[in-house]
Amino acid sequence: MSDMQDTMLLGLEGIKKTILHGGTGEIPKCISGSKVTFHFRTQLCDDERTVIDDSKVVGTPMEIVIGNMFKMDIWETLLSSLRIGEVAEFWCDIIHTGIYPLVSKSMRRIAEGKDPVDWQIHTCGMANMFAYHSLGYDDLDELMKEPKPLYFVLELLRVQQPSEYNRETWAMNDEERLKVVPVLHGQGNKLYKQGNYDEATQKYKEAIICIKNVQTKEKAWEVSWLKLEKMANTITLNYCQCLMRTEEYYEAIEHTTDIINQHPGDMKAFFLRGKAHAEVWNEAEARQDFSRVLDLDPGMKKVVKRELAVLNMRMEEKNQEDKNKYRGMF
Repeated sequence: MSDMQDTMLLGLEGIKKTILHGGTGEIPKCISGSKVTFHFRTQLCDDERTVIDDSKVVGTPMEIVIGNMFKMDIWETLLSSLRIGEVAEFWCDIIHTGIYPLVSKSMRRIAEGKDPVDWQIHTCGMANMFAYHSLGYDDLDELMKEPKPLYFVLELLRVQQPSEYNRETWAMNDEERLKVVPVLHGQGNKLYKQGNYDEATQKYKEAIICIKNVQTKEKAWEVSWLKLEKMANTITLNYCQCLMRTEEYYEAIEHTTDIINQHPGDMKAFFLRGKAHAEVWNEAEARQDFSRVLDLDPGMKKVVKRELAVLNMRMEEKNQEDKNKYRGMF
C-alpha cells in the first residue's frame, strides 16, 4: 500500500494522519473537561527526522484537559481522532506549529523540575510570546525564528471524564474558576488567621491565577475586566500581607507598586507599601506612602501616626547601630 493511501486527512488544512499502530474499541468521547493522557514525540521533517521532544525519554506521559487553555489546542483535535492504544503520526504545517517552541519550553522546564507542573503551560506565557528573546534552548530558538512543519507521533493511553477525577483549578473552565475564587480566598484568610502564612500564600496565588486566566479574555478597562481586576487586587493585597509576615518585604513592595501604578487611588496598597518600606529602612519612601494614605483617607490618621512612631523608632535604632559599627571600625 502506498504512503498516500495510508494517509488520512482530518478534514483540516495542513494536517495529515498516518496510523502506525491500531488502537482498540470506539474512539473515546473527548468533551470539555475530559483529561487525556498520552505519549508524544515531536520530530523535524528533515532526512534524519530529528527528535525535538519525546515524553518516553522523559519517562512520564503528558496530561491535558480538553477545552482548557492548553496552548497547543491543535493537539486536542489530533487526540480526539485516536482510539485507546492507537499510535499515529501527524504531519502538521506551519500554521499549527508556530507556537510549539513555547509549549516545548514549558514542558522541558517542568521535566527538569524548574517549574511546578501546572504553572507555565496553563498560565499566560502568551504576553511575552511576540517579544523575541531566547527560550534558553538553541533548538527551540531556531524554530521560533523560523517555524517549520513538524511530525507529532501521539499514543493515546487513556481518557477520563470530568466526573472521574479530582479537578485542579487549571483544569476548570472560566465559570468554574470564578466560583472557586471566593472559596480559595476564604481558605487563604483562614490559614492566615491561624498563622499558616506559606499555605495561605499558595491559596491566594491560586485564586489570583484563576482570575488572571479569565481576565485575559476580557477587554481591558471594561466593566467585567475592572470587576476581575478589583477582585485580583484585593487578594494580591492579602498575599502581600503574607509576604510581610514571612519578611519578603521587597516582593511586597513590587506587588503593591504594580497595583499603585495601575490604580493610584488604592489606599490599602499605599499603606502596605509604606509598611514594607519602613521594614527595610526606606525612610523617605515610607513617609511619602503614609502621607498618600492620609490624602486618600483622613480617617487613617491614628493608624498612620502609630506607623510613623514605629518608623521613627526603627530609624533611631538603625542610626545608633550604624554609629556603633563605625565606632568599632576606628
